Amino acid sequence: MRVPLNVGDFLRRAAQVYPGSPAVVDEPGSPGSWGTVTYGQLEARARGMALALEEMGVGVGERVAIVSPNSARFQAAFFGVSAYGRILVPINYRLNAEEIGYIVEHSGASVLLVDPASDGVLAAVRAPRRIVLDGSADAALFAEASAGSHPRAWDGGEDDVASINYTSGTTARPKGVQLTHRNCWLNAVTLGWHMGVQEQDVFMHTLPMFHCNGWGMPYAVTAMGCKQVIVRRIDGEEILDRMEEHEVTLLCGAPAVVNAILQAADVRAAEARYVPGRSVVRMVVAGAPPPTRTIERVEVDLGWEFIQIYGLTETAPLLTLNRAPVFWDDNPPFERARMQARAGVPALGVGIRTASDGEILARSNHVFAGYWQQPEETAEALAGGWFHTGDKGFIDADGYLVVADRKKDVIITGGENVSSLEVEDCLYEHPGVAEVAVIGVPHEKWGETVKALVVRRPGEDPDAAELIAHCRERLAHFKCPTSVDFFDSLPRTATGKLQKFKLRELYRDPFAPRPY
Repeated sequence: MRVPLNVGDFLRRAAQVYPGSPAVVDEPGSPGSWGTVTYGQLEARARGMALALEEMGVGVGERVAIVSPNSARFQAAFFGVSAYGRILVPINYRLNAEEIGYIVEHSGASVLLVDPASDGVLAAVRAPRRIVLDGSADAALFAEASAGSHPRAWDGGEDDVASINYTSGTTARPKGVQLTHRNCWLNAVTLGWHMGVQEQDVFMHTLPMFHCNGWGMPYAVTAMGCKQVIVRRIDGEEILDRMEEHEVTLLCGAPAVVNAILQAADVRAAEARYVPGRSVVRMVVAGAPPPTRTIERVEVDLGWEFIQIYGLTETAPLLTLNRAPVFWDDNPPFERARMQARAGVPALGVGIRTASDGEILARSNHVFAGYWQQPEETAEALAGGWFHTGDKGFIDADGYLVVADRKKDVIITGGENVSSLEVEDCLYEHPGVAEVAVIGVPHEKWGETVKALVVRRPGEDPDAAELIAHCRERLAHFKCPTSVDFFDSLPRTATGKLQKFKLRELYRDPFAPRPY
């Protein structure tokens, strides 16, 4: 017997087993906040959403885009859209209007859902149907369906696309990653198993839901009936306060989230106030690997378990994980943290190897179906039956993957992907810039931050503030340089290609001499 996998399975189980248990605690004070809804109510609202889309004439396979911070509505949309045959397009709300407009147009979205905080700046971004998620304009969209009301049956398969997740990647235009029901289902189950998700867990959504469907955690914790606490913005003290209130045991995030929490914990400790979570919290981290000292502080100062995972949007995303085994317990804290800084070992069902040039290659049931409307890029990424990650690394003597560099020069700052090429193109528009290289440099809070290395045009004298302002007028602010250094020349190969590895090397040692 073969029963097609469907992401709706997770919520259907939760509504059957835990109908009266709290499912989602929406952030209080947010526009149209739902407060606390049970799993029975969440399922009814997701089913109501599917019925509303059906009433609008939005057919199977059509795309529904959502631009929103974390919210109960976003959680419902994972099921109200995808479980009934339509395709969810989660969009990074931090992008600017032009970038979001491109994604809406490229995906061919027939419905656009917009958070009220983004409504004004996205006034010019349109779709055939545009709904503001303010609790009023979207009331009919999320009305609870009665027990006997069901959308038309969908006979799709597990290889049908559940979501299209746009990734910044290394090109100026993002690519739409098609994740199937099979991809999302198996990623969520595998991730949930490795993280030990159980019904007693209280999960906090500190990871943006638009990031690869919240890494699949919105599916995994739903299946087990976990209480889910919504966080719309990252504030360390607010996170700790709500963790204490709801007795949170599990959360995910980029290194920037970890740093915000550590800073807030330092303030609490100085004021002799309680820091929640010792011995009960698991913190799952991905993005730019955090410094060893940060890992050590999570485990020693906070008393939380630190878990690192590695993956990409194209792999749904889980490829490897580093969860300290019990036989590391006798190691000194810093040595244990050093071992945890590696990307980890393959998750169940994942194959990892490196090519002759060091590129990391992967195979798994989580690997995407292809890029939306980009067959050539798809063929290149999946050449030889392996997904080509674009990252470089090696597998050490313990069998752990170590990510050594990013082949495609992606900068990961605060968990967000930034294309260095896109930032360089923007800086080249400034009349005072003759040459530019954009690199990621270590940053205590963000993991990495964007730095521009500029050669001025003869007779021109732009300063750092002017160039940063130039970028901030044209790009999403998280993509913009936070600092600019000026050079007389930049290192290039004989064929004129920038040697960014030499430039990065200059900034690995803060005391190294600079050629400017």
